[in-house]
Amino acid sequence: MTRSNRLPRWVTAALAMPALVFVGVFYLVPVVSLAAEAIGRGAISEVLDDSALPRIVWFTIWQAALSTLLTIIVGLVPAWLLARYEFKGRRAITALVTVPFVLPTVVVGAAFLAILPDSLDHGVVAILIAHVFFNVAVVVRGVGGLWEQLPNDLTAAARTLGASPFRAMREITLPLLAPALFASASIVLLFTFTSFGVVRLLGGPGNPTLEVEIWQRATRFGDVGVAAVLSIAQLVVLAAAVMWFSRLQRRQRFAIGLRPLDQRGRVSTTRQRIMVFGIGATIVVAICTPMAALVERSLRTGNGHSLAAWRAVFTGERSASARPPAAAVDALGSLTVSLRFAVIAMVISVIIGASASFAIAAMGHAGRFLDAGVMLPLGTSAVTIGFGLLIAFDQAPFDWRAAPLLIPIGHALVATPFVVRSILPVIRAIDPQLRSAAATLGASPLRAWSEVDLRLAARPLVIGAGFALAVSLGEFGATTFLTRQGRATLPIAIEQLLNRPGALLHAEGYVLATILATLTFVAIGTVELARRGRQHA
Repeated sequence: MTRSNRLPRWVTAALAMPALVFVGVFYLVPVVSLAAEAIGRGAISEVLDDSALPRIVWFTIWQAALSTLLTIIVGLVPAWLLARYEFKGRRAITALVTVPFVLPTVVVGAAFLAILPDSLDHGVVAILIAHVFFNVAVVVRGVGGLWEQLPNDLTAAARTLGASPFRAMREITLPLLAPALFASASIVLLFTFTSFGVVRLLGGPGNPTLEVEIWQRATRFGDVGVAAVLSIAQLVVLAAAVMWFSRLQRRQRFAIGLRPLDQRGRVSTTRQRIMVFGIGATIVVAICTPMAALVERSLRTGNGHSLAAWRAVFTGERSASARPPAAAVDALGSLTVSLRFAVIAMVISVIIGASASFAIAAMGHAGRFLDAGVMLPLGTSAVTIGFGLLIAFDQAPFDWRAAPLLIPIGHALVATPFVVRSILPVIRAIDPQLRSAAATLGASPLRAWSEVDLRLAARPLVIGAGFALAVSLGEFGATTFLTRQGRATLPIAIEQLLNRPGALLHAEGYVLATILATLTFVAIGTVELARRGRQHA
């Protein structure tokens, strides 16, 4: 903004204050409380003497590294296809590839429990497959976005000089894609290192990661000090890993001539048609089969297929053969709880994220610090956030452990960065002359801001709200620490039902997973409709 239409400082400060207070109270205070808990109990020496922890740490590292490598390898195929060829159904394939990434981790875990044979559904192989399924969209979007702009000249020259397709890929294409590859790998590594829902459902008791071990130590064994040490150590490792990948990405930057996005090759030869059809069909089968398995397993109750599980969920009536523990899981109640918490989290995220976005844009270079502060929860595992909230607010004068509001607050911490990323680019792209024109017509800076910025931010606000709703509906890590009897959300109820014996209870778990997937699709579908409306506006 120019000086003539710049917002008053008190307005900018007022816009920044909600985010500062929110992040300070509900993120920084819990992290500091975890650190104090780790040091105060003298648990560091206990961690160093624990012979089981090195195996858990090593398993967490190598499964994350292998998951990342496999995701990159698998993701390069659809990324190449979508980046280099224009064909009928390309947009549908692009959208379909994104589907797994927006699904809650519990839904992905349940889908592979439904489809994998008993010999694989609780082990390392299941974890790796689910991680690849969940994160392949990161590679397709990140690497494919750069790949479709790479010039063909260098590769064509290498082929002319006698290089094989594999050698041209290795020596020309992959080095050019290195920045996007490192960026995608860092994101996938972050997700797989902190994977909780997938490992809880598919890993089994013999394959705990650090996330699962933190949860077990804190909730099952009451070893809060060790859990706090592990949380802080994990936070430090993640920060170091992200910084290392960012440094590698910066070192790989170089200038290349990017071509327009509308010059993808047309599918013209028979060989190309067979290749496109084969890869496209494989993508469709790989993504749709687990989703179809959820629905099929929701109808399987031990004696063939029926709607018994759906009736049990929506009416609460179970057959006499259902075991007594079934009464402890209120399937329909979990749906109501999830929707209520999601709406509250969405409102909090929109208020905090919108005000922070306007403040960041108005503050100029100083806004980078506020932007970084709001993004902090996104780089922290949800388990650490939930555990920190539990530790920080467990005694007077802030004994909020039993407060229902603490759960949507935890969800809002994770969702707010998505709101900021949806709104901030639009605000920064607003033509300053629009505000100047409003000022010329006599509008005060505050009036010009309300008439220009607020109006143009309305559609991105809907996009951010949709993301926040989807994030809250599927959040599992923080909720595991904060949930109480009678307040189980859909992900918690799904995990409880799938881990109890009985075909009907398992079918109910798959019913809830199907419902949660549907709600997520509706939320993300709303986001896409709003985004397309903004592009055509």
